[in-house]
Amino acid sequence: MKALKLIAALVTAVTLAGCASIDTPSRNAPFAQGAEGASVNFAQTGAVFEAADADYRVAQINVIVPRTLQVSEANSYKPRGDIVWRGDLPGDRHAQVKAIFEEALARGANGVNGSVPVVLDIEVTRFHALTEKTRYSVGGVHEIEFILSMRSAETGLLLKQPRKVQADLVGHGGQRAIEEESRGLTQKVSITNHLAQMIRTELTQPEGFQDVKLGFFR
Repeated sequence: MKALKLIAALVTAVTLAGCASIDTPSRNAPFAQGAEGASVNFAQTGAVFEAADADYRVAQINVIVPRTLQVSEANSYKPRGDIVWRGDLPGDRHAQVKAIFEEALARGANGVNGSVPVVLDIEVTRFHALTEKTRYSVGGVHEIEFILSMRSAETGLLLKQPRKVQADLVGHGGQRAIEEESRGLTQKVSITNHLAQMIRTELTQPEGFQDVKLGFFR
């Protein structure tokens, strides 16, 4: 009887072991320019990095604004949505945000002529600018978030750990906003300038760009 119990216990143990899942660490693959709206998976473990000396020049910029990001056109103080943008005429907001990033990053990278050619990969996760109601009353904060990855243009290996960047910017309201608009300092101009300076700092400063988290009101 004891022998039978022992055999039964062994069979049960083997069965349970066969059902158990094995947790295999994922590998950090380079960013690939996928189909429009595709989201990029940046694994955080098992990455292989190439030695970097912070002496960069940008060879290529890839920007993805996933179609899964929700757009809101509601004219309230802070509508729910991943993309809130009124700095262009009504249209494809995903494409408009992508164009802003591409122009800003190209401008910011211009003139940075280091010896290491790099590829910048950007995936936008939030672009929440001010609505008309907010801009022409109390003002607020442009909430801009994205995943930034930098890799060697020669080997494809990551030079830094991909990270989520928060690059918030104060958006003035009321009379001050009207005065800025009259001088050509629109939301689009302000945000483009801000992102251009952000990437220049990331490329030229040893500590890189430091996140700015302002919340809704300052």
